[in-house]
Amino acid sequence: MPEDPITNGYGHGHKPTSSSERQNDAGAQFVLESKGKWWHAGYHLTTAIVGPTILTLPYVFRGLGWALGFVCLTAMGVVTFYSYYLMSLVLDHCEKQGRRHIRFRELAADVLGYGWMFYFVVSIQTAINCGIGIGAILLAGQCLQIMYSTISPHGSMQLYQFIAIATAVMIILSQIPTFHSLRYINLASLLLSLGYCFLVVGACVHAGISKNAPPKDYSLDRSEAVRVFNAFTAISIIASIFGNGILPEIQVISSSDFLYTLRLLHALHATLAPPATGKMLKGLFLCYTVIFITCYSIAVSGYYTFGNKSTSNILESFMPDNGPALVPTWVLALALVFILLQLFAIGLVYSQLAFEIMEKKSADTTQGMFSKRNLIPRILLRTIYMMLSGFFAAMLPFFGDINAVVGAIGFIPLDFILPMLLYNMTHKPPKTSPTYWINISIIVIFTGAGILGAFSSFRKLVLDAKQFKLFSNSVMV
Repeated sequence: MPEDPITNGYGHGHKPTSSSERQNDAGAQFVLESKGKWWHAGYHLTTAIVGPTILTLPYVFRGLGWALGFVCLTAMGVVTFYSYYLMSLVLDHCEKQGRRHIRFRELAADVLGYGWMFYFVVSIQTAINCGIGIGAILLAGQCLQIMYSTISPHGSMQLYQFIAIATAVMIILSQIPTFHSLRYINLASLLLSLGYCFLVVGACVHAGISKNAPPKDYSLDRSEAVRVFNAFTAISIIASIFGNGILPEIQVISSSDFLYTLRLLHALHATLAPPATGKMLKGLFLCYTVIFITCYSIAVSGYYTFGNKSTSNILESFMPDNGPALVPTWVLALALVFILLQLFAIGLVYSQLAFEIMEKKSADTTQGMFSKRNLIPRILLRTIYMMLSGFFAAMLPFFGDINAVVGAIGFIPLDFILPMLLYNMTHKPPKTSPTYWINISIIVIFTGAGILGAFSSFRKLVLDAKQFKLFSNSVMV
């Protein structure tokens, strides 16, 4: 029986975007222009996933121990790689049938129908991307504050002033017109992540063999209840690191849960010049090579050096409250500079969704990208967007708690559940096949994890509410 051209053969009433509509779509033509190569996708993916949050991994091992730490880190890496790979297969499947999707919301509507799922994806994606933008500015401001307080311990500048400086930088960088234009910035981001990773690993080795090295104790907490709680906390942090599909959860400098992502996968797929088949897989291999190098080296060296004294920010472990610093100050300062610079790249990547939505409504594809008709609205709208992000960053320095709620409700469904569901619906693997049941099992497990994560996040938000203070001069961890 022939497919219904309106339902695309899936039985849902959503008509795919036609080529003529796509040509009149300024968000697609300008912001998401399709020129990228597979290595560009790798740069974008690495920026989306490998961020300062990886510096929490020694703390993760503190809650799990050596054996379980390695098992959980490896298992989560395999699951997320598999999830993102399935998403690339779904995108390729639709493209081969003449429906090239450059937005996650369009893909969800195509396969699942233009109903509540479409609006769920749009709303969650928007909330997550805005949260990442706010978080990147907040953390960049905090980096500047730390540098300032080191140079001038009694200086009068406040956190909101550093946030304003970071916002001004983001306003300038946000005028880069297209996602593809960020490829060299994201290459620099990849190198920066390797840079501060090597600095931290070197610092751990130096501290571990120095005469002031902390005692090495890898025992877990004596209380079984506390061990269980610490283990689930550690697992949720690993999930957030790899799920950096799209929303860094904010914490101190190491941003303990940069909820991040590949809700971006749809946008990253959009930046690839057609045909996209196979390019995303190569990009994933590049990205996960960097992940392997950074995550395992930091986890092993940090936990080896500090054991069960590891803090949620490994940089803080080098500056104990009592006794001398364990490494030269310039090493930590250089790592902090690298982190600051990468935060600008992360903020730019996750702002692209907002820019694409704004440009789709405001720009005119019949005129040039840099025509006065399109240039003036772009400058104004992107400037306003960044100013609002900076304002909320200054007003809500406890934004991490809010992001944790949004991440638990949104990032797990979009990164760990939807890819499996979309693959089963498009490729229709036999119900007796291992692939089908692996996907179903992942859906069930992460649905439970999402529910528990949402409960935990709401609980923490309620418990911390009394400590919230608008326009505070410090970031609440």
